[in-house]
Amino acid sequence: MSDASLRLLQLVSPALPVGAFSYAEGLEVLQQQGRLGDAQAVRAWLEAELAGGGLTIEAASLTGLRALLARWAAPAGAPGPGALAPAEELLDWDGWLLAQREAAGMRAQQRQMGQSLLQLLADLGWPLPSPLRLAWPAAWAWAGLVLELDERAVVEGYLYGWVANQLSAAVRLVPLGPTEAQRLQLGLAPLIAERARTLVTADPRQLWNAGVGAGLAQLQQPELYSRLFRS
Repeated sequence: MSDASLRLLQLVSPALPVGAFSYAEGLEVLQQQGRLGDAQAVRAWLEAELAGGGLTIEAASLTGLRALLARWAAPAGAPGPGALAPAEELLDWDGWLLAQREAAGMRAQQRQMGQSLLQLLADLGWPLPSPLRLAWPAAWAWAGLVLELDERAVVEGYLYGWVANQLSAAVRLVPLGPTEAQRLQLGLAPLIAERARTLVTADPRQLWNAGVGAGLAQLQQPELYSRLFRS
């Protein structure tokens, strides 16, 4: 196994201290509504989000975000007339991605996880060129850049990590044992790889978010009488 593969494994590890375990991204609402009662329902939900949820817009943005971060880390001079500096472009793109998330809780999640990852990377010796508050996708792109992962691996890791976190939440919410969760993760691997091949070169601004159900569930999360997860 290459050093790059080991660095990717570290990035997708559940031990990564970014707080992902505390979020269910609407699964808790679906479970309480009786719409997420078994492994088949969980798989259908994950497949739908991988096919056209807001996650795919974020994943398709990683290549461009990485390029902007690389320009920012090694500037080639002042931008031309009318052009934005890389940091300004990053903030613009970051804000656009946050706006794709309808629920305030999801936006807070993206910001919190992004800041936690950036702080971790800074502590490991890879701070941003200057302090900047970036959400999860941009922070992930920075991690891929400084860890010298190839672009497709960055996208695959983003999708894989999201599925793993959702399955972790499902184990605690649904009658879904850890073995069944591992079976689902393994079964979704070909779809994750196929989506990564497509999204690594896709233009995120030409995509659309078809995850209406996910958005509605995430909006309803704060209204639950009792809940285990933050979003």
